[in-house]
Amino acid sequence: MNGGSLVNQELLNAIEYIQKEKNIPTEVLIEAIEAALLTAYKRNYVDHKNVRVELSMETGNYRVVSRKDVVEEVLDPREEIDLHTARTYNPAYEIGDPFDEDVTPEDFNRVGAQAAKQAVMQRIRDAEREILFEEYIGKEDELIIGVIDRIDHRFVYVSLGKTDAVLSEAERIPGEEYKPGDRIKVYLNKVEQTTRGPQIYVSRTHPNLLKRLFEEEVPEIYDGTVEIMSVAREAGERSKISVHAINSDVDAVGSCVGARGARVEAIVDELSGEKIDIVLWDEDPKVYVKNALSPSEVINVNVNEEQKSTTVIVPDHQLSLAIGKRGQNARLAAKLTGWKIDIISESDFENKDDESDTGAEEITE
Repeated sequence: MNGGSLVNQELLNAIEYIQKEKNIPTEVLIEAIEAALLTAYKRNYVDHKNVRVELSMETGNYRVVSRKDVVEEVLDPREEIDLHTARTYNPAYEIGDPFDEDVTPEDFNRVGAQAAKQAVMQRIRDAEREILFEEYIGKEDELIIGVIDRIDHRFVYVSLGKTDAVLSEAERIPGEEYKPGDRIKVYLNKVEQTTRGPQIYVSRTHPNLLKRLFEEEVPEIYDGTVEIMSVAREAGERSKISVHAINSDVDAVGSCVGARGARVEAIVDELSGEKIDIVLWDEDPKVYVKNALSPSEVINVNVNEEQKSTTVIVPDHQLSLAIGKRGQNARLAAKLTGWKIDIISESDFENKDDESDTGAEEITE
């Protein structure tokens, strides 16, 4: 029996349109329609139990098929058919064979059309959500560009084209203004699948945003000539980034700074004036810590390997610079290097009583 007008050429044209416009595979749409028709059938008919719906993409017709077991004696006619009756269709049937029968009701369109349509639309929405989720889960930990759509008391909503991402207050740069229509670069922090579709969380404060911006701005980082070793960031105020070039002929710091500071300045502008220190990574912790405390001068660095701590001696007039406002420079240097840093002025160090630096090993350059 051919199915009626519910699934016809018009719907097949719609399937083709949705597949192209929303990038949903045809197979997914066909499965959604078959599942929807099956749901509508089961809701209104109980004559058969093991049923499926088959949709032909060539004709646009469908049929409801009931699968029964061929048996000697029928106990449940909804699931079984006797051997004699089965052989009237095909003499080759034997006991235990599956028997498929077209049981499409005459009035199936009238009964199931609306329910099937609603279910189809729901399955299409589900498929869209799954495709969106798969697309953006693959972009976690990446830099993306969006347009600020709207702002409420909880979130800044960033349009990514197909969907919106949310930028919470905790992930915003302090003091930064957000206006609808502005283009914005954000770090894709996390993607979660929800009943309403993928929820995409983005950040402007994550340290990896700084890393991705340098990868975008500095070709030597993008192609692997220069490697970002570590990032320490206090968003909106100051950041430190350590870099290293395998080839000693390459100026890692200079590559990041750019001609007349153009490259780093572009990143500073993107981050609303956030100050960025670019320092040279070194496997020697004494040299690395010294570099990380830039722009202050350092006289010496004593290293305690066991406790992974350092005591840094600086000129008296450099003490406040080394520590930084509210301890920021020293704090960022410690985050960057992974070493505990204690800073002491040269005069205080010289005036110390005969204190022993138990366990401390001074590493010379």
